Amino acid sequence: MAQSVNITELNLPQLEMLKNQLDQTAEDAKDFFKRKIDFLTKQMEKIQPALQEKHAMKQAVMEMMSQKIQQLTALGVTQAAKA
Repeated sequence: MAQSVNITELNLPQLEMLKNQLDQTAEDAKDFFKRKIDFLTKQMEKIQPALQEKHAMKQAVMEMMSQKIQQLTALGVTQAAKA
């Protein structure tokens, strides 16, 4: 757990050391998030082809189901007209 410090009680060398630690922490955070963004970008590039294929397959299934529903509806109307 971080220790609470009143900065008005620090002398100049202590303030400079604190500033350097904060600067380093900010740089570390920037480096971490740059690596994270690079990793996520690569992962998205890896899965994109599979997602495109699945989307195309879903579209084909939806189209086929729509055709079958139209056929069954037409068949039902024909059978109802005969009855």
